[in-house]
Amino acid sequence: MKYRNFGKLDWKPSALGFGCMRLPSFDTAPMSQNIDEAGAMRMIRLGIDSGINYVDTAYPYHNGSSELLLGKALRDGYRQKVKLATKSPVWLIQKPEDFDTYLNEQLKKLQTDHIDFYLLHALSEERWDWVLKFKMLERAEAAIKDGRIGYLGFSFHDKKEAFPKIVDAYAGWTFCQIQYNYMDTGYQAGTEGLKYAASKGLGVIVMEPLRGGALANPPKAVREIFDAYPTKRSPAEWGLRWVWNQPEVSFLLSGMSSMPQVEENLRAAGDAGTGSLTGPELELIAAAKKKFEERTAIPCTRCGYCIPCPNGLDIPFNFELYNAAEIYEDVNSARFRYLRFMEEGARAGACTGCRACEEKCPQKIPISEWMPKAAAVLGEKK
Repeated sequence: MKYRNFGKLDWKPSALGFGCMRLPSFDTAPMSQNIDEAGAMRMIRLGIDSGINYVDTAYPYHNGSSELLLGKALRDGYRQKVKLATKSPVWLIQKPEDFDTYLNEQLKKLQTDHIDFYLLHALSEERWDWVLKFKMLERAEAAIKDGRIGYLGFSFHDKKEAFPKIVDAYAGWTFCQIQYNYMDTGYQAGTEGLKYAASKGLGVIVMEPLRGGALANPPKAVREIFDAYPTKRSPAEWGLRWVWNQPEVSFLLSGMSSMPQVEENLRAAGDAGTGSLTGPELELIAAAKKKFEERTAIPCTRCGYCIPCPNGLDIPFNFELYNAAEIYEDVNSARFRYLRFMEEGARAGACTGCRACEEKCPQKIPISEWMPKAAAVLGEKK
């Protein structure tokens, strides 16, 4: 296992962190509560025995069961071997005291008296206002003072413009967590945000290094690019190595759901590091990215000129999800995000075909024609 720097802290994290959002379960529902406890515990403990020293979970993972499972897995001395991270469910907090209510519940579920790295979960510009309104920073500082929290950070899900605002808004951040992979260099925080946070001395943790598994199981045309290269590695390993190649990345989290995934990722983490990819290897990954991008169905650039929609649709997000379903041949993941993260009135099915948006679109996309198609692909199965 290789170990890397973590911002300004005098602590070396393992290059591979164990993310507990996609643990093995006995059914196929996303983040199912029906976790295979024995299998998940074997995986987590093998990871720790092999050098992983950071484990990550969150209040909503596996519909509340992930923290419980991890608490069990860290018995028998394993808690002392790792830094433990979980996240405050910011969106559930309705008054300042709720911060402590959820934190204390998490401590109990995790069977510990302190959480080493505590994150404000899924911050956006809108949720940042929520953080300030309910004095979550003051509550977190008090929890650091009394020892329930070691360090405070945040995970981020919003447009890239919001990222530096949140970084700069509070001097007490130690670290942040962003979605980053070779396909998402311009998405959310992106490369720009990665470099900005690192320049401010923050540890930067990467989540979704394989884009929820989409880069591990690419379409045939992409897989053929990797298969033709003389050095034989799986698409998953190429994706992880690309993230580890970035010097600003402190480490990455992998949401492993099977023992073979754990074993493969551990092998890769043993010799992949900053600057370890050669020029031809970087060109290989660039070619794979280009092949993915060629599968884009709707030429939306997310410029935002089409919004606000008079009917309340989030046009760019609908197109983003439809394109993701096409690009990665993964309708289920796109549908999950569509139904989980979009209010019904913002979804494609609410389009009335008024065409007001089409007059504003620089790409001249026939939006009213695409929306029914997006609704048919992403909507609930009939």
